[in-house]
Amino acid sequence: MNNNIFLRLDWLSLLLYIAMVCFGIINIYSTTYTEGISGFETLSNSVTKQFWIFVFCLSTFPLLLFTKPSFFENFSYIFYGLSILSLIGLFIFGHTISGANSWYLIGGFSIQPSEFSKITTAMVLALNLSSFQNDIRQKKTFFKILFLIVLPMLLIIFQPDPGSALVFIGLFFVLIREGLDLRFLYFGITFFILFIFTLLLGSLAVCLITSFIVFLVFYIQKGVASKTKKTPFLVSLGICIIFSYSVNFIFNSIFEQRHRDRFNIILGLDADKKGIGYNINQSKIAIGSGGLSGKGFLNGTQTKGNFVPEQHTDYIFSTIGEEWGFIGSSLLIIGFTVLILRIIYRAEKQTSAYRRIFSYAFASILFVHFFINIGMTLGLVPTVGIPLPFISYGGSNLIAFSIMLFIYLNFDANRLN
Repeated sequence: MNNNIFLRLDWLSLLLYIAMVCFGIINIYSTTYTEGISGFETLSNSVTKQFWIFVFCLSTFPLLLFTKPSFFENFSYIFYGLSILSLIGLFIFGHTISGANSWYLIGGFSIQPSEFSKITTAMVLALNLSSFQNDIRQKKTFFKILFLIVLPMLLIIFQPDPGSALVFIGLFFVLIREGLDLRFLYFGITFFILFIFTLLLGSLAVCLITSFIVFLVFYIQKGVASKTKKTPFLVSLGICIIFSYSVNFIFNSIFEQRHRDRFNIILGLDADKKGIGYNINQSKIAIGSGGLSGKGFLNGTQTKGNFVPEQHTDYIFSTIGEEWGFIGSSLLIIGFTVLILRIIYRAEKQTSAYRRIFSYAFASILFVHFFINIGMTLGLVPTVGIPLPFISYGGSNLIAFSIMLFIYLNFDANRLN
């Protein structure tokens, strides 16, 4: 390591990060602004907290940048183990906020361990996949990797916080990049379709339709397929039927009522716009009212009227749409797209498999957050409580994504070492 590390630094990604966080603070200020009262008058204010957390993140940047890359690789399992213990500890010492027992309260600050478990899971995933002894196409390796991803997911689901657990699914993009059989992706898509159609049509109808499709495909292939291929068809049908009949249990037992209601609204099973659908409806009104160039900073009537709940956190994109319009919203989306593609592009130049895989994991997690958050503010996906990285208010989220970005910058700057 030497001073030339600054010459090798991915300045575009760093500047995009700084610009996004600053833009986020501006919009948090807008959502909490009351005429005649400055948002910086009290340290308890969301704007001030976010600002000082950002300062803290920037202060850790030199430390993480000049840390030897091998340090993260050598301590991956230790960090992962600590994150698992912190998730388990929530069931004893956790504090409940918004219905989820997902927080530790320490000295007036709330810490959400699930945000940091994304970092450690990405680390341990990279460590295992980068080993010459582990090939994702081998069953033993696949199930080991699956366990490492599913363990934190289950601990987070039972908090219950299914939205945060959903983010870990993005790590399967990394597995596909590293050689996972695409049939697993097809299975995942199939189960997702079965889940949705079971909610829409019911288990019996879905099973009948699935049976018809499976037997139709088998009949078409019967002329060229051997009899030994009959068993996989029947096994696949059995799995689909079992999954379909388990959907109701999953939906009613794991998801909370607020999550079930939001799924029902998205699927058109409930048109309530004054109850649980109020958030989504008001968010779409706010975004649509911004037009091409927006109403201007601090001039959003939906924002100022507090019509959109949680507007400084999960629904902050509605403020951006209203006050900055289509142009401002598009520039933010372009910024995220450039950052994600930039990380992937630079990851492919890595000489270290561990660093490449971690960078891919970071890009995947960032993409899932970005896609779901903006999708739910537009009413395209159910509201599951996922913040917009670097933009939404939230200390744990900002610190976690800053750490992931700084580690990526470290790996990129040292990719030839």
